[in-house]
Amino acid sequence: MKLMKPWILGLTGGIGSGKSAAAQHFSELGIHTVDADHAARWVVEPGRPALARISEHFGSQILQSDGQLDRAALRTEVFRNPEQRRWLEALLHPLIGEEIRLNLELAKSPYAILVSPLLIESGQHHMTQRILLVDTPELIQIQRTIARDKVSEEQVQAILQAQATREHRLQQAHDVLINDRDLGWLESEVKRLHDFYCNLKGGVQ
Repeated sequence: MKLMKPWILGLTGGIGSGKSAAAQHFSELGIHTVDADHAARWVVEPGRPALARISEHFGSQILQSDGQLDRAALRTEVFRNPEQRRWLEALLHPLIGEEIRLNLELAKSPYAILVSPLLIESGQHHMTQRILLVDTPELIQIQRTIARDKVSEEQVQAILQAQATREHRLQQAHDVLINDRDLGWLESEVKRLHDFYCNLKGGVQ
């Protein structure tokens, strides 16, 4: 008997929404999870072609002394210049997409999850059959991100502006998990969704 290939759930949410915590709960339930941020880090490691191109384009100030990418310096460059952000995305998105695809093919669980903050903006949602949005009121997003990343409110606002609007995400999502309570509640919601997803064929009802 031929085993069915796992269908792909795209899990997204704005910065500070709690999508990583939700993804962790799915992973603990035995679901194969691929994080687009991890793929994005891997493609710019020293020795990879993308890092050489980025260094050539932006200059050596975006490298740390050990040759690693200085993410904070690069973030500063691209968030104040939309044209530079577009250049960087055009370079990295195809490489990240390939890395994600290869990782998703390793899945053995009933469904697999692609976790991505830019699932919709980057076109990565085309790799998925269903979208789960972890949604949080903007004020909570800002408070969580400032506390976690030790950044200014201005920097958080810049990141929020670069991401899809909340309304656009809500339009694209098949399922919405409102994460404005505690971690225990988030875990119970993930379990409820997991039970539902295990009974879906190909991610559709």
